[in-house]
Amino acid sequence: MHYGWVIVATGVAVVFGCLGLARFGFTMILPAMKEGLSLTEVQAGDLAVGNMVGYLALSLACGLLAARFGPRVVIGVSMLLVTASMVLTGLAPGYGPAFVGRLLAGIGSGGANVPIMALVSAWFGSKKRGLATGIIVSGSSVGLLVTGLLVPWVIEAHGAEGWRHAWFALAALSLLVTVLGWALLRDRPEQKALTPIGAEATPPLPAASALQWSLVYRSPAVWQLAVAYVMFGFSYVIYATFFARHLIGEVGFSAGRAGSLWSAIGALSLASGFLWGAVSDRLGRKYALAMVFLLQAACFAAFGLWRGVPGIYLSAVLFALTAWSIPAIMVVTAADIVGPRLAPAAFGFITVFFGLGQVAGPFTAGRIAEACGSYGPAFTLAAAAAVAGSVFSLLLRRDAGLAAV
Repeated sequence: MHYGWVIVATGVAVVFGCLGLARFGFTMILPAMKEGLSLTEVQAGDLAVGNMVGYLALSLACGLLAARFGPRVVIGVSMLLVTASMVLTGLAPGYGPAFVGRLLAGIGSGGANVPIMALVSAWFGSKKRGLATGIIVSGSSVGLLVTGLLVPWVIEAHGAEGWRHAWFALAALSLLVTVLGWALLRDRPEQKALTPIGAEATPPLPAASALQWSLVYRSPAVWQLAVAYVMFGFSYVIYATFFARHLIGEVGFSAGRAGSLWSAIGALSLASGFLWGAVSDRLGRKYALAMVFLLQAACFAAFGLWRGVPGIYLSAVLFALTAWSIPAIMVVTAADIVGPRLAPAAFGFITVFFGLGQVAGPFTAGRIAEACGSYGPAFTLAAAAAVAGSVFSLLLRRDAGLAAV
């Protein structure tokens, strides 16, 4: 077996640790943590804001760090930081230290997730990168599956302080991922005397000049894609962050029942990236994006407006079917718009906007919940943002001038 597939398998583990545990584990721990630390709804939301701010900051810097020190080193150090942040959060006596813990978790998550996705380009030719990337992002689904089952069990077993033990349990899993990543990851196929899987016979495209990269930022099509990505970051993070808080605090689910549903979403969402990637190949990127956004709008609206069990389960199914599809489609859409030479600049640019949406989502949702006494209006706002994302997706067009650069 080519070692590139070991890189992919290890990549799944890294994404499981840095996102599946550090970010989506917070979803299941938040209700008990809020009660244990006597947090307001605004403070609960701002803990998620801290995580997203940290992620955004490292997303901007980790490309330079990976170029200087290599992805393996950056990923290893970042996963250690993720592990330490979970321990710090579990020990937090109040809001301030908990916020610092979530901020550090975001920094570590960004420092691990972005380089592991970039590592695919070194180990796989262009015709195989989509498949490899689609497999790696499934680490988030595994995270939902594991945290949905593990966290409620740990919290129930340890009573009022159970949420602290849940963070410690996730930290132990994160440490295992850290060790695994350090042992197995390699920066380049040459370190194993190999060539990339599916490597093209033709030489790689030359790097675009700085002047050409600046054209990306002046492209109306890239800006349209960036705005659509903001809408995804804003809307999905509200749902993913406050899913359990809404079910337990407002709908009347037990922690175990909410966790089981979260795990079911994780299991069903494993195929979402593959499914919608195929749809985008067949129907076109903008139509696939528009369809996903509309399905997610229905998901968020059902969750916020229909509190009966059928509405909750309909929402869960819709989210599972579309969970990780938009980031996967965004990668190839950016390349379609600007061409392969400028694709890295375009995707990096729109990812900044995605990060801004992720920061704004929980910040807004926490304040809406504090003012209204419910997260229902916040989920309705997320649905409206998803509809806007669908509209901007339909307005997309390929920038023929840039694609030819």
